[in-house]
Amino acid sequence: MKVPKEIRTYCPRCKKYTPHSVSLYKPGKRRSLAEGERRYRAKQKGYGSKRKPEQKRTAKVTKKQVLKLKCRECGYIIHKKGIRLKKLEIVEKL
Repeated sequence: MKVPKEIRTYCPRCKKYTPHSVSLYKPGKRRSLAEGERRYRAKQKGYGSKRKPEQKRTAKVTKKQVLKLKCRECGYIIHKKGIRLKKLEIVEKL
């Protein structure tokens, strides 16, 4: 799917329709000292076996792609709900 580099959409901070630059959302590196990560590691620890079975095969072929829209006027960032795509291409003009 092709997505334009710039989209005119509503900005909740400006309270009007403004141009937004489009990029792809990428999750950051997981922090090993975060509470959830520590809890997960503690739960995985035990007497030889894992608490959750390791998945043999994946059910889904694609991942949900989330668009990150940044307002050109105020810099406010909105995440657009993800859609399942095999390939996402950000193009100059459509």
